[in-house]
Amino acid sequence: MNGKPVVKARNQRKLATTESDLGFKWGMGNSLVLAFGFVVLVAGYVSLSKGSITLAPVLLVFGYVVLIPASLLIRSPGQSSGE
Repeated sequence: MNGKPVVKARNQRKLATTESDLGFKWGMGNSLVLAFGFVVLVAGYVSLSKGSITLAPVLLVFGYVVLIPASLLIRSPGQSSGE
C-alpha cells in the first residue's frame, strides 16, 4: 500500500475454457419419467379445477417434488458417474 496504482500487464494469457463431461446423458428413461410427471401435473391441475382438496395437492406435490427431479437424476445402469 505504497500509493502506487496497480497496473495489469497487457500481455496476460487468456485462460482457455475447457468443457468437462459431467457424465449426464439424457435417455429414454428420463424422457418417460418427465412425460409421466407432466401428465401427473396436468391431472393435478384438472383435479384442482374441479374442486378436489385432497387428490389435487397430492398429485401436484408428487409431480413437482418427486417425478420432475427424478427425471433429472436417474441414470441408466450402463452410465458412469462422470469420471
